[in-house]
Amino acid sequence: MPIHPRTPKDLMLAPVAAEVDLNLQHLRDKSPGEIDDAIALSLNLDTTNSDRAQRKAWVLAEAIRMVDLHGWQAEITDDAARLRLSGGTVSIDLGLSASILEYIESGR
Repeated sequence: MPIHPRTPKDLMLAPVAAEVDLNLQHLRDKSPGEIDDAIALSLNLDTTNSDRAQRKAWVLAEAIRMVDLHGWQAEITDDAARLRLSGGTVSIDLGLSASILEYIESGR
């Protein structure tokens, strides 16, 4: 059964999800150390001695960097396996790769 947009905001979900996914592409197949280096460079951060909450926030910041969310809210789920876009009449979860999950959980 197809889902039809109910509000103008719903029409923007697919483009927002696609942009977020594109932002995460360069991290997907990297090692946790390479992800840490890429995030440190991209967000201009010192990532030494980071904790899980910081790494989770940094992955989210990298995912939505330069993306017009058009009113959608983005969050990394508690299990750190998905990025959720919500705020319209539907929501969508984008799966994060195993290496991004490992980076969030364990760091470098």
